[in-house]
This record gives sequence, C-alpha cells and structure tokens, in this order.
Amino acid sequence: MVDPGTSPKGSDDPRPVVPRLVRVAAELGWRLLVIGATLYVLGLVVGYLAAVVVPVSIALLLAAMLAPAVTFLARHRVPRGLAVVMVLVGGLAVLGGLLTFVVLTFVNGLPALRVQLAKSVDAVANWLTTGPFHLSAAQLRDSVDDLVATLTNSRTGLTSGALSTAATVGAVLAQALLVLFVLIFLLADGPRIWAFLLRTVPAATRTRADVAGRRSLAALVSYVRATIAVATVDAVGIGIGMAVLGVPLAVPLSALVFLGAFVPIIGSIVAGTVAVLIALVANGFVPALILLGVVLVVQQLESHLLQPFLLGRAVKLHPLAVVLAIASGLLVGGIAGALLAVPLLAVLDSAIRSLRSEADEHVDPADVHASRPAEPGPPEPEKESPHDHDDPEPRPEPG
Repeated sequence: MVDPGTSPKGSDDPRPVVPRLVRVAAELGWRLLVIGATLYVLGLVVGYLAAVVVPVSIALLLAAMLAPAVTFLARHRVPRGLAVVMVLVGGLAVLGGLLTFVVLTFVNGLPALRVQLAKSVDAVANWLTTGPFHLSAAQLRDSVDDLVATLTNSRTGLTSGALSTAATVGAVLAQALLVLFVLIFLLADGPRIWAFLLRTVPAATRTRADVAGRRSLAALVSYVRATIAVATVDAVGIGIGMAVLGVPLAVPLSALVFLGAFVPIIGSIVAGTVAVLIALVANGFVPALILLGVVLVVQQLESHLLQPFLLGRAVKLHPLAVVLAIASGLLVGGIAGALLAVPLLAVLDSAIRSLRSEADEHVDPADVHASRPAEPGPPEPEKESPHDHDDPEPRPEPG
C-alpha cells in the first residue's frame, strides 16, 4: 500500500506531499499579490492623471448635489438646458457671495484678533516669569531671538514656495474650468452618458450593473445632502456659541467648521480645535472651556441623530472604515484624497451591497431613483430565527 502522505513512486505530482494549509496559503498569497499589483498600477495611473481625475471627481460630487434641483425644474416643464443654466448660475452666485462675505469678515476682524493676540502673548510671558517656571527676561528674549532667526533663515524657502504657488495659479484655473465643463455635461446629459457606459457591460449582467450604478448614485446624492446638512448644523451651532461668547472672527471660523465637515470625523475635530484655540487666545480659559462643551454637544448631535436620520440605508460605514479611508486618501492624494475618500467608499459599498443582494436581482432599474435618498439601498435580508428550521409543533386535527 502507498502511504497517503507520500506521492506514488514515479509520480511528479507534489500535491499529495504538500499539506493542505500550505497549498491554501500559497494560492491566497499569489492571488493577493496579483490584487496588490493591480491596485498599485491603478494608483500609479490615477496619480499620473490626477490633474484630470480630481476635477472629474469634484464635478461628480457637485453633480450629485445639483442634479435633484435640475430634475425638479425639468419636471415643472423647464427645458433641461435652461434648468442647468439656472442651477449653475444660482449656485455660483451663492458660492461667490459666501466666499466674499467670509473673506471680508476675516480681513475686517484680523486687526482686533492681532491686538488680542498681543495681549495674550504678554499675559503668557508674564505668567512664565512670575509663575512656577520663573523664567528670566533674558531667557524669554533669547527664545524670541531664536524664533526670529528661524523665520529669517527660512525666508528663502518661504519665498520660493510662494513663487511656486503663484506659478500653479494657471493650473488651478484650468482645473476649475475642467470641473465646470464636466459638471455642465453631467447635468445636461447624465442619463445618456450612463447609458453609453452600460454598453461596455456584458448583456447578461447589464441590468444588475444598472441597478448597482443607480444605487451608488443614490448613495452619493444622499451622502452629499447629509454632509451639507450636517455641515450647516455644525457651523450654525458652533457659530452661535462663538457669537454668544464674544469670540472674534466667529463668521470665518463658522465657515471653517462648515468646510471641515466635508472631511468626516477628522475635519470637524480639526475645525473645532481651531475655534477653541482662538477662544483660548482671545477670551481666556473659561470661555474656551464653554466653547469646547458646545463643540462636543454639536458633534454628538451630529453623529447620533443627524447622520443616522439623513443617511438611512444609503451609507453604512463603520467609523473605523471612515478614519482609515481618510488616512489613506490623505496619504495618497493629500487634501483632495481626504475629501474624496469617503464618498468613494460610500459608492463602492452601495454598489457591492446591491450586487450581492438577492432582492436586487428582480428590481427594475427604472424603479431606483437617485433623487430619493430615503430608499437608495437594497432591502436588508430578513434574519432567520434559530428556531425557523425546527420541526413545527403538531397541530390538533379538527373535530
């Protein structure tokens, strides 16, 4: 008899002598290597085409935000082209007005903040000399001189950085025009563009791909709506707290909180920290502590009430997944990567859930509406009870 742990004499097949665990690990290993290499090549391609990929991604986010308004106007017998023009002009006017208001408020409030900062620096220096550290005036003066020397030595680097930034203004304007150009076509011909992309999918799976794509778009619309609502609530709530406490530059700081909310978790933490630090410098410890309480209450309201209510089934992402996605996006693509990481993760999550859902096999793509984010996800499978497969109790026969 042949030992089952050894290969037959004269056989070149090594599988019988290789443990099953080693074979499974080897097969998983080379598959993971292929997947990793594919992702690496895709990352290189995306990085090389970043000047195109980032504007197109931003245009998709803006289209998800503005498409419901275009659809609303089109349903009320407004020509679609005119509806696109009205929405774009109105959106640009609102955005330009907000930016102008924030910048002017920041410039007007900067002198008062500078005076308050000088007073705070004097108070800190006085505390360092009379407090527990008992630093001498000479030590403080030496520290200030070292700081000035550091700034002077880095002047060349700062100047070259400013020049390089000025040199990229043309590239930024070109990318902004690309965003506007892509956005116009997405709003005007979005359905036809999607139908053209579906032609590349095999006919046997085209319907499933159509449903998954519509689910992903609905998730993106829901994500953008919820993010805007959450950002507005954060900015208004924290802004009211800063205004009541008399924190300078309350409006620009509120705008910073609004923009920071578009990077979930991390953005709101950074913006809230900046607001608390400004309050600490300008108003003192107690107002800063009160503002910290306001920031924590608003963020708890956001995470436990607003986001679950607004997102619903659209985006189900664990906070750990969100943080890891933002960290990876920041590492790969900087600020743009951090901004786009979570929407991309939400789109992929919705598409995968749709493709795996048995309920979506029989869904008509026309029944999935991206403008109705209350129901963008596939129905959740019903959980079976542990007693579902038990034998039913015998019923007494009638009579």
